[in-house]
Amino acid sequence: MATVDRSPTEGSGKSVPAGARRTTLAAVAHLAGVSIATVSKVVNGRSDVAPETRSRVQELLRRHDYVAPVDRRTEAAARPTVEVQFAGDLKPYVAEALGGIVDAATELGVSVAISQPARGPRWARDLVSMGRRALIAVTSVYTPAYLDALMQAGLPLVVLDPLHLPHSEVNSVGPTNFAGGFAATQHLLGLGHRRIAYLGGPAIAAANQARVHGYRAAMEARGTPVPDAYIRSGEFTFQTGVLGAAVLLDLPSPPTAVFAGNDEIALGVVETARTRGLRVPQDLSVVGFDDTLLARVASPPLTTVRQPLREMGGVALRTALRLADGEKLESHHVELATELVVRASTAPV
Repeated sequence: MATVDRSPTEGSGKSVPAGARRTTLAAVAHLAGVSIATVSKVVNGRSDVAPETRSRVQELLRRHDYVAPVDRRTEAAARPTVEVQFAGDLKPYVAEALGGIVDAATELGVSVAISQPARGPRWARDLVSMGRRALIAVTSVYTPAYLDALMQAGLPLVVLDPLHLPHSEVNSVGPTNFAGGFAATQHLLGLGHRRIAYLGGPAIAAANQARVHGYRAAMEARGTPVPDAYIRSGEFTFQTGVLGAAVLLDLPSPPTAVFAGNDEIALGVVETARTRGLRVPQDLSVVGFDDTLLARVASPPLTTVRQPLREMGGVALRTALRLADGEKLESHHVELATELVVRASTAPV
């Protein structure tokens, strides 16, 4: 914003008081030789100001780039703000989901504030006092204390891809994990693989459980036995893929294909195969889950199950706004369809 501590205004015979840092009503009133109330009337379009005085004040307002201060309360009411929290690093999965939230917010004229999960006894009330209308938690493990704090503050919650089974009181948005796991395994079975292993994330994670169930259902439907050693859990990380693949490939009857719980794990599997001189997909087929940027730039590009991450983010934002407006939802949990994307990391056995 332009300042007014400069040379005297031409024709006014006065200058802005020394030390002024920005254009204020008082500064313009001083230059115009009128009261602050008169300048305020001109700014607000009141009619009870003499035409000559109005013209003089308007010219000074224009000349000194006066901008009316923003009423933050009015601005917050006109442009609601939704808080988005995620824990840990900003991984490609989280980044794409956040992109969907931001895209929807831009379309709807909503502000988004992104943060790590807060701590302290008043964290939820503090969000309300800052004007937040709702909270979206990305892959959050919510606790009874967490839910209680939000309930007491009256702040609606939407969990995007919850890590454990949705609570009946928690609104959530996720993908069709079971269907995705089923499709990935069916694809490998269709290529002739029978020794197919699953290497996933935390055993307690709802998404991981659903993907395992989809994998098992496809194997059982084909009448293919699943050795206990073929199912391993870890974290949704590259390192889990590296270490888990080493264990699987050391088995007396190692798998010819691995269905990984996400793209990061899949890339870890590919890396372990590479260090052992195995070729993907000629010697080992690998399927991921998510279809993040990692899958598309991998070498070879990953066959993976696409989660509609950006669409999920948009649905989460719209759901949060509906809750903030007091609407009653048709369902506490919404699932968006997954889709198998076949690339170069899978081949016939």
